[in-house]
Amino acid sequence: MHELFQSLLVGISLLLIVEGVMPFLMPDVWRKIMIKAVSSSSVNLRILGAMSMFLGLLLLYIVRS
Repeated sequence: MHELFQSLLVGISLLLIVEGVMPFLMPDVWRKIMIKAVSSSSVNLRILGAMSMFLGLLLLYIVRS
């Protein structure tokens, strides 16, 4: 269980690092993207979220196999 929790924390840490790269390096571009995201429809955001989850699961499967 300890190993699973540690792996989860590593994953969350990597997610936070990746999420922070864009606003750190290009804050103006990031701001424009966020404005577009806020004005998008819920359907479009759900599709984007589903695609993101699918790609994450696929990458995890490839890395772990």
